[in-house]
Amino acid sequence: MERPEPAQAPLRRTRRIVECHPQPHDATEVIVGGRRLRNFCSNDYLGLSAHPALAQAATHCLQREVFGAGASHLVTGHMREHHALEEELAEFTGRERALLFSSGYLANLGVIGALARRGDRILADRLCHASLLDGALLSGARLRRYAHGEASAAARLLQPRQHRGEDPRESGSEQSACAAPTGHTLLITDGVFSMDGDVAPLAELCALAAQRHALLLVDDAHGLGVLGAGGRGSLEFCGVAPAAVPLLIGTLGKAFGSFGAFVAGDSALIEELIQRARSYIYTTALPPAVAAATRAALRLIVEEPWRRERVQALTSRWRRAAAAEGLPLTDSPTPIQPLIVGEAAHALALSDALMAEGFWVSAIRPPTVPAGTARLRVSLSAAHAEAHVDALAECLGRHWRERPP
Repeated sequence: MERPEPAQAPLRRTRRIVECHPQPHDATEVIVGGRRLRNFCSNDYLGLSAHPALAQAATHCLQREVFGAGASHLVTGHMREHHALEEELAEFTGRERALLFSSGYLANLGVIGALARRGDRILADRLCHASLLDGALLSGARLRRYAHGEASAAARLLQPRQHRGEDPRESGSEQSACAAPTGHTLLITDGVFSMDGDVAPLAELCALAAQRHALLLVDDAHGLGVLGAGGRGSLEFCGVAPAAVPLLIGTLGKAFGSFGAFVAGDSALIEELIQRARSYIYTTALPPAVAAATRAALRLIVEEPWRRERVQALTSRWRRAAAAEGLPLTDSPTPIQPLIVGEAAHALALSDALMAEGFWVSAIRPPTVPAGTARLRVSLSAAHAEAHVDALAECLGRHWRERPP
């Protein structure tokens, strides 16, 4: 294998092996390369990945079920744990039905590919997750991207135009309004943007979609479980009713501490996805034990609101400590707290300096983020201790002031 050119070396990805979690039920401390590190780059926002209830639910399931589903949902892989989880996710999100996918990436590819096709338009926020953009590109629809977080920019791209055929939402047709017939528009956005931590202008996008007869899809991977009084994500945070967002996609490997993804919507939409979403039809179902663990996580999300309160309190504490250290944080109200560094090599150097002092904070570099915006992505968890948050701020502030100009 050829060695990377020096200019490309700061962009080269490497994997670090997590050897163990030394403390029971604490995912914030890990051993990597024989070094004990405090993990500040996980998406385990509520600290549920190490909660014993998830392991107990999975173990109980394994005592009466097979480990692997053995087939796709449409063959023999759809089991009672899957079905129960779908029903509970639908209730949690205020939808008629929910449909499990084996990952968030597959969910976005499957949903967009099933509902958009050649002749349709897709409008996407410029900083949408790669899986949303890939789904749009693979669908064959015309993709246009609007300026990040600017509903007015989306509105300029959504000028009224003559639709081909009859709009089922206006004709009373029994065809699902979410079917995105030829010539229609899909408007897609993250709820919380994973590299910036900011929240999409959902109220404005909902109004725009209703006015211009566009179908709105929100991927709330980083909002569900975390934002809103009930943990129902960026929609609840923005005061948006479930009915205003026909397509809601969520992942289960972040605040839920488990694995997989789902899409929630009306019955007609879900039935259409069952029939047409290729990444659902042709993928093995999640192991039922994973579904059982996720059901346990959902119960904790509903019954233990203190986890959201704690991670928000730690986020506020981090922002105060970082400001005191002179760290120029972005304006993020979520546990995702990026520090824009600029050059990839400088971001790597800061990350390495933190690791040498016992903190794991990943450097995020292009192409994950735009050129010139390499960053440290600090992510907070309800499982972090206040002392660790304060210590990270002090350590990062010291190295920030010592960085090269």
